[in-house]
Amino acid sequence: MPRTPHVTSPVDPGFWRSPLRGPWLTSVLGAVLLVGITVLFVTGLLSYAAYNPNLSPVNDKTPDKGLLGFYLFDWPTDPHWLYRLNQGLHVTVGITLIPVLLAKLWSVLPKLFTLPPARSAGHALERLSLLLLVGGALFEFVTGVLNVQLEYLFPGSFYPLHFYGAWVFFGAFAAHVVLRLPQAVRVLRQRGWREQLRGPGPEPADEAGLVAAAPAAPAAPAAPVRVGAPAAPTVSRRGALGMVGAGSALLFVTAAGQTVDGPLRRTALFAPHGGGDPGSGPNGFQINKTAAKVGIEPRETGELWRLVVGGGPRGEVKLSRTELLQLRQHSAALPIACVEGWSTSDQWWRGVRLRDLAALAGFDEDPPGVLVESLQRHGAFRKAALRDNQVRDPRSLLVLHVNGEELSPDHGYPARIIVPAAPGVLNTKWVSRLTFGEL
Repeated sequence: MPRTPHVTSPVDPGFWRSPLRGPWLTSVLGAVLLVGITVLFVTGLLSYAAYNPNLSPVNDKTPDKGLLGFYLFDWPTDPHWLYRLNQGLHVTVGITLIPVLLAKLWSVLPKLFTLPPARSAGHALERLSLLLLVGGALFEFVTGVLNVQLEYLFPGSFYPLHFYGAWVFFGAFAAHVVLRLPQAVRVLRQRGWREQLRGPGPEPADEAGLVAAAPAAPAAPAAPVRVGAPAAPTVSRRGALGMVGAGSALLFVTAAGQTVDGPLRRTALFAPHGGGDPGSGPNGFQINKTAAKVGIEPRETGELWRLVVGGGPRGEVKLSRTELLQLRQHSAALPIACVEGWSTSDQWWRGVRLRDLAALAGFDEDPPGVLVESLQRHGAFRKAALRDNQVRDPRSLLVLHVNGEELSPDHGYPARIIVPAAPGVLNTKWVSRLTFGEL
């Protein structure tokens, strides 16, 4: 009997022995990712629009974005839970897809080692798109998960890294879909679902080169298993997909609770853990940054604190907290929703309407946008700009109380912003100045 060569290199097709690999399994996983990644890209674009990027460079942290920075509409204030829904969907779907992504990468791993690297110009472009696809997917998912956990281990700011990475990844993803979707549809139509789910053995040979190499000759019963032959099946494809689905379900349960109310709040183990402890009581809801962490000292928020309101024809107006409390107070029930995917239920905020403060500056009708500045000295969003539609919404407040109690220092005492449907970072804490006018 001829001796079977010993296979030790991943560039040899015989190195990959799992009988589960094949175009059917890869096509099923790809179909799930096609839907999921499309949802991620759309919600990511909507999240970008929620920052009102035309108010650059105050709100837009993606310099030199060019045509990539397009968006089709100004971010609305209704419904007030819009950003909460969008970002919760973005983060929860992303986390839930992690097992599917890893399974898909495992299923096509042999393709990454095929030689020669390029057989033609078209094949070279396909391999390049595959490299960008795999690298972009890993980069986007890793940076996204780290951001959810408030762990910024990567160099530079999360916003431009994730923004540009998303465009590279989705461009490669779109090219891959164009190249591979016809074959995937053909495979899913031709091969029976029941047979494929029951069958643990290898699929018929395929042009994609995903099926494990067949043995060169039948082995004697007592002969050892040769390297290069398909491994003995240990699980059916139904079992493999079940394991992937169970992993996704587990991650969903541990992630979705940071967005929705109810029992899932208690299972939200994937919720951000890098923020401060909000404590209990009326101020006992999620925070990312404490006053101490950003260097806010008690003397800055005490009796000497003044809110400066300016930008209008009446010049600057300085108001103490006592004077703000003497103005007409209004209430609004609104959530806080952040880019990390977490959000609170509706909190009961009370304070002065932004449009009333614009009137103090001289904008009695149709108030313009406003630049909000914080006592916070450092950080990407110590300044934030709000559009005119946000200023005019009667629920947009300079908040002095929450849930019937004074704001705590960590929630922005002596005053903070709350705006319906706005990302959390635009709801500035420790406000020191409001400058109304065209931005």
